[in-house]
Amino acid sequence: MTTTKIKNTKIVSTSDKTASNKTTTPLFATDYNVYINHTDAGGIVYHANHLVFFENCRRDWFTQLGLNGYFLQTDNGDVQHFVVSQADLQYKRAILLDEVINVRIDKVELKPASIVFYQSIHRHTPTGDATNKANANSTLLSSTKIVIACVQNQVTPESIANDDDAITHAAPMRPIRVPKKLHDAIEHAINQQINK
Repeated sequence: MTTTKIKNTKIVSTSDKTASNKTTTPLFATDYNVYINHTDAGGIVYHANHLVFFENCRRDWFTQLGLNGYFLQTDNGDVQHFVVSQADLQYKRAILLDEVINVRIDKVELKPASIVFYQSIHRHTPTGDATNKANANSTLLSSTKIVIACVQNQVTPESIANDDDAITHAAPMRPIRVPKKLHDAIEHAINQQINK
């Protein structure tokens, strides 16, 4: 079993090994409270809200890396951002109202024009030692592979003002390469993880 100590939103340490004999430490992990607005009438997190928790985790990681979320502006004022192009989810167990869940970015793959995130949501299961709640087993609740593609907006405020049909006639965005600043920040985080 893997024992993880979480302090605020950073992994402090990890010990033991998984069944595949590899030490696993997520690139990023943070806790979220489950509120009534996340759940259905039965107090179970609505299936689409797993995506919301995964999205919030990615955004919080970008913020930790010193990036302004998903919207980046080039030197000439173009807006670059991300859209989800693929989401594969596996639901393992229900997430319940008033739980505190741990959402993780387990692995990231950088592609020329996209980023692939492998993420998971875990429930904290206290161990027998009540004096040290930071040491806890975790139960996998869901996991995902999410691909976000980097795009650049093509519609400008000027084109909208000059042509009422600009949005319908012009491609609103086009695929682009992952911006260098973002690529370098993620690559640095991955290398730090590998060298731990």
